[in-house]
Amino acid sequence: MTYAAHQPVMLKEVIAALAPKKGGVYVDATFGAGGYARAILNAADCTVYGFDRDPTAIERAKEWAKEFSGRLFLINRPFAEMREALNEEGVEVIDGVVFDLGVSSMQLDEAERGFSFRHEGPLSMRMDGEKPDAEDVIARADAQDLAAIFRRYGEENRASAIARAIIREREKAPITTTDQLASIVEKATPVPARQKGKKKIHPATRVFQALRIFVNDELGQLIAGLRAAERLLRPAGRLVVVAFHSLEDRIVKRFLASRSESKGGGSRHLPPAERPPASFELLYPRALEPSNEETADNPRARSAKLRAAVRTEAPPAPDGDDALGAPKEIKLSFMHGGK
Repeated sequence: MTYAAHQPVMLKEVIAALAPKKGGVYVDATFGAGGYARAILNAADCTVYGFDRDPTAIERAKEWAKEFSGRLFLINRPFAEMREALNEEGVEVIDGVVFDLGVSSMQLDEAERGFSFRHEGPLSMRMDGEKPDAEDVIARADAQDLAAIFRRYGEENRASAIARAIIREREKAPITTTDQLASIVEKATPVPARQKGKKKIHPATRVFQALRIFVNDELGQLIAGLRAAERLLRPAGRLVVVAFHSLEDRIVKRFLASRSESKGGGSRHLPPAERPPASFELLYPRALEPSNEETADNPRARSAKLRAAVRTEAPPAPDGDDALGAPKEIKLSFMHGGK
């Protein structure tokens, strides 16, 4: 699968927001097919560190990356660990970082990865290919936990009914493929509930999304990645995030809001509360959305939202002092080394 087969979303807007400069050091935190990294390297004589937790993405890029020898460095680690990984490379500050959140087009297109119900494949969904994965969650989580996963990470209204249906079916036979799970969800969803206005959504969409987010800890990784970026960016460095899911975009929006305001709202009776100096200045007052031309050419871009900010000279905010809108964490013992 080639670079040309997977064009990155809102590429022009991302490069404009990132504004690569000669001699700069940049991070493509979600390398994928390398579309952003290549565009950054072509925009300026700079250095890019590409992070991806998926070893397949890194391996595929090695051949064409030779074109940028000495300027492009590939790192097979999740972006939540970018600060530690860059420090190991002798890099303590960067000039910009871009995140393209969610699953990549390549992963969706590979049936063996089990990310999509459009292709029959094993029920995996792990970005790094490790275990435990979605099959383990479906096989071992109880109905209450399954419903919580579907509701919190997929915003699925029929979470409890779907969870009960899964429990009933797995007692008859193991659920090991994407087709099996999609069929169970579809049967547990009445026809009227499968439609949202005029836009028809497959009933398994939110369940698959929820499982993927859960097994990869995508929201926890996002929060850790944003905090790492805040500590790595030098003054005037730029943070650019493209999100496709409301939960992800909410976290990014609240993170940037909390870092770009130096005073609280106060009330009629109390003056505005003092906050630490703002560590970011918003580049745009609200999220940018893709053009009509892009969404026509690339349906994946339809739900994209781009937010960007510029790092100030203020110190980073302390960890754990902000409510970023992430759902309450669901802990399953077997996901954390238990039995």
